[in-house]
Amino acid sequence: MTLFKANWNYPSNIRIGAGRINELAEACKNLGMNAPLLVTDPDLAVLPMVAHAIAHCENAGLHCGLFSAIQANPTGQNVAAGVRAYQSGGHDGVIAFGGGSGLDAAKAVALMARQTRPLWDFEDIGDNWLRVDEAAMAPVIAVPTTAGTGSEVGRASLIIDTEHQVKRIIFHPKMLPSLVILDPELTVGLPAKITAATGMDALSHNLEAFCAPSYHPMAEGIAMEAIRLIMDYLPRAVADGSDMEARTQMLVASSMGAAAFQKGLGAMHAIAHSLGAIYDAHHGLLNAILMPYVLKANRALIEERIQRLARYLALEDCSFDGFMTWVLDMRRQLGIPHNLSAIGIDDSQAVRVGEMSAADSAAGGNPIKFTAEQYTKIFTDAVKATA
Repeated sequence: MTLFKANWNYPSNIRIGAGRINELAEACKNLGMNAPLLVTDPDLAVLPMVAHAIAHCENAGLHCGLFSAIQANPTGQNVAAGVRAYQSGGHDGVIAFGGGSGLDAAKAVALMARQTRPLWDFEDIGDNWLRVDEAAMAPVIAVPTTAGTGSEVGRASLIIDTEHQVKRIIFHPKMLPSLVILDPELTVGLPAKITAATGMDALSHNLEAFCAPSYHPMAEGIAMEAIRLIMDYLPRAVADGSDMEARTQMLVASSMGAAAFQKGLGAMHAIAHSLGAIYDAHHGLLNAILMPYVLKANRALIEERIQRLARYLALEDCSFDGFMTWVLDMRRQLGIPHNLSAIGIDDSQAVRVGEMSAADSAAGGNPIKFTAEQYTKIFTDAVKATA
């Protein structure tokens, strides 16, 4: 087993290695935080790792608060409650701790810490981000506990607008956390099913970034190598949650995915965002289920690209069909359901899903500009398993 420990400065200040959570208090002080608010989800909030992080900060002379009233797909109301906790507690920074929901909610709380405009004014449309009062933002330290979303190195948060039942992207360049701690020990207790779903989410980020038609060779190279890491290490992490090398490499591959998808995402995410808003389903699991259906729909424009990726991965069969076989085999090995009906999603709202997906910002990065009707077809295929 190889143990990795490193400091990187791309795309942010990143500290990698087992036990590096013990540098949290020092990191807070270096960023001028004396009273950080740790934001996480309610399931993590009761675990020893959170209690340890708070105690570590308190023992170093910091006043560390806790906010955990967020949903699996965080809402605007969750963010507003977090901002109230931040302000009433006299906090001066945010520790984003957890999986995608905790990280996204925390980054949105930090953005809104002292803003005077409403959250939705900062939706990622046009130059809305210029409306942000940067001086009113709080600094963020991100500590991911899953290897999937890569939100720790992202400049946006996905937040549900419950009034309109839609998932919105809130963006500002300075939402990128000032410091990231990738400590594989924090992911060891993650159940195999969640490890699999979040790992497939990381694969979807890298795969859609690789297939996006925009020109960004740097992001494309990052995506290719991250996919190789996932191929090699995700099955190991699922089979043995204590495999520290696999856990470390998956954390890295997850962060790489978020760096790579500056190149674009695509139909997997467009549909997953829509289903997350309607059904409050797990984002990574949705992407994992949707993956082969979207690949098939995009085949005409991505076949050569996928063949090149298959050669890089040294697959036995480097054709498009060979790559699809690898995806399907790995999903089967990881226990990912083959269709959406297996997680309680039917096609009763198929037309609505198609319309929402076509309008989703992720759709802009798809190799083919699908119509709402085409999105409806992909969705119904994924419900009925007609890949």
